[in-house]
Amino acid sequence: MQSADGRDWLQALRVYSAILLLGNLLWEIAQLPLYTLWRTAAPRAIAFSVLHCTAGDVMIGMSALLMAVIVVGGSGWPQRRFARVVVVTIAIGLLYTIYSEWLNVEMRRTWAYADIMPRLPWLGTGLAPLAQWVVVPSLAFWRMVSPRQSGEHLGAS
Repeated sequence: MQSADGRDWLQALRVYSAILLLGNLLWEIAQLPLYTLWRTAAPRAIAFSVLHCTAGDVMIGMSALLMAVIVVGGSGWPQRRFARVVVVTIAIGLLYTIYSEWLNVEMRRTWAYADIMPRLPWLGTGLAPLAQWVVVPSLAFWRMVSPRQSGEHLGAS
């Protein structure tokens, strides 16, 4: 389905997924010192963890977007109901992150926070992974609606 300005949902998904991949890869690398892995693991294990977590982040982000489009999107998405999809996508990402961090840090002890990881007191969840699910998808959505060279852009209603 082609939109009036030449952008369609497939192009929107391509933009979103590309920014999601790059943004999460950079975020995973940047937040390494906030995890004990940074000090305790071999470089090969660190590299594997970064790639593994980035792939997981992309799957989470794409699944969150798909669920949001199904629940609150419409046939005219991304031109219509864009803001609703953004809010629900980010909310799903945040809720999953809270669950996943609790499960892997507290229950399974798959990974651990370094002492310098800022944490939310009432949840114990690291602030960096929560911020990741606000910043990276927001950048991806922003890029999706940023003006093209012709000055056209997707609507944000």
